[in-house]
Amino acid sequence: MLIALTGFRAGPGFFEVLGDKYIADFQDFLHEKLPKIIAVALIAWLLLWLLRLITSHILRIAERQSSTASHLAQVRTLAAVIRNTGIGIIVFLAALEILPILGLNLGPLLTSAGVAGVAIGLAAQNIVKDCFNGFLILVEDQYNVGDSVRIAGVSGTVETMTLRRTQVRDSDGTLYVVPNSQITTVANLTRDFSVANINVAVDFSAHPDQVMALLKEVAASVRNDPQYSGVFLGDPVLLGVDQLKGSQVIYLLQLKTKANQQWAPMRETQRRIRLALEEHGMLPGDPLRVYNRGKSTPVPASAEESGSVAKVDPTSIPANEVNPFTGEGM
Repeated sequence: MLIALTGFRAGPGFFEVLGDKYIADFQDFLHEKLPKIIAVALIAWLLLWLLRLITSHILRIAERQSSTASHLAQVRTLAAVIRNTGIGIIVFLAALEILPILGLNLGPLLTSAGVAGVAIGLAAQNIVKDCFNGFLILVEDQYNVGDSVRIAGVSGTVETMTLRRTQVRDSDGTLYVVPNSQITTVANLTRDFSVANINVAVDFSAHPDQVMALLKEVAASVRNDPQYSGVFLGDPVLLGVDQLKGSQVIYLLQLKTKANQQWAPMRETQRRIRLALEEHGMLPGDPLRVYNRGKSTPVPASAEESGSVAKVDPTSIPANEVNPFTGEGM
């Protein structure tokens, strides 16, 4: 029935001819096309190896000769971007060489690329923005791999950076992938130096001069400690009384350290301040405590001079038992 409809009759020699044709094509592929594909693949592999070798050599030179950590981070970032961009270009060119060998005609595809490029450009304009903004970030040296930054509403350490995206990992291990076009404001927390602000709240019963002298002594002890002295870029600065809240007197202490190395001396300073305050009997304040001393009674001068007047601990005075809104007792 099939022969009657199509008029085609497969004789005994049909499959032999078909097999001979496939064998001839396979032999042609082995003798002509396969060597070319292998040659292109070897050249591409050689170029990738050279690219990796050059970038690794640049990193080794930078690690030996870089005078600052920021310069080393910048070199690492540029090397990573060059390596990733070079790999993409080499793979693309190798594909353009191999596809025609396999019989795919790229002429019509390349001809239509000009027409399709307009539509692709409109659809991929965000990618173009990502790459352009990433290029500006690299040129302006806004941040590098290893820097602690705040970008696009996320904070963390820059792990990877390309022309299109930036990967940031925060303190709890979450990895954020941020397109570079969404980065409009960069807060670099590790550029040049870091400043640690320590707020120390002490009860107002403690004399401010004594508290400030104690804080300076503690901060100087950390500054001169061999374990932390190499981190500091200057002596600690005590700015004095910064705020008054309830019974709290808040003193502001600043530590200037190398970039992103302020955490260890800051924690040690706070630990020593806690022990020093306890040793000198200075209590922490309470921003919600309200005192009611009542009517003051004049004290004779003779009693003050003789020291017979007992000093009252302000922290032992009971809280106000009158409702400040209604005036009624509570």
